[in-house]
Amino acid sequence: MATEIERKFLLASDAWRAAAQSRVLLRQGYLANNERCSVRVRVAGGDAGWLSVKAMTPGLARAEYEYPVPLAEANAMLDALCGRPFIEKYRHLVPWRGHDWEIDEFLGDNAGLVVAEVELDRVDEVPEMPPWIAREVTQDVRFYNFSLVELPWPAFRDAFLRGDAAPTFAALTFKEKP
Repeated sequence: MATEIERKFLLASDAWRAAAQSRVLLRQGYLANNERCSVRVRVAGGDAGWLSVKAMTPGLARAEYEYPVPLAEANAMLDALCGRPFIEKYRHLVPWRGHDWEIDEFLGDNAGLVVAEVELDRVDEVPEMPPWIAREVTQDVRFYNFSLVELPWPAFRDAFLRGDAAPTFAALTFKEKP
């Protein structure tokens, strides 16, 4: 079983941009999203398609399975099978002291949101924090991509900035999309 161990953060500044080594446009949608897992199709830069299945478990670590999909089929799934809106974002790769940080700059319904993610080898691993990192949002399900489809950043930004409590995985309700 593949396991993803990841932490998410908001950013304190744009200082990361000077160290960014690459940028790719990601477009993704959800084929299924329920209390056990989410199934996502993604197109990366118009070059590659991916199908991902992620366990719906709280915390830093969760099961994740990813499979390459022919680009034409990934685009067909996005267009015909995924609910709207899509998640669209630029992903920037920023190396920092032994880790590759992925900075997601959201577009469309989530424009204005920028999130840094770092993948770890162990749950107890503590990466050195770059100076442009601010508040950690790993445990806040509002910042998970599947949640941003249902409740985009502008819809909860003010509540978040006020410090309102974040919903937990247990509080999520899953509804079928027409």
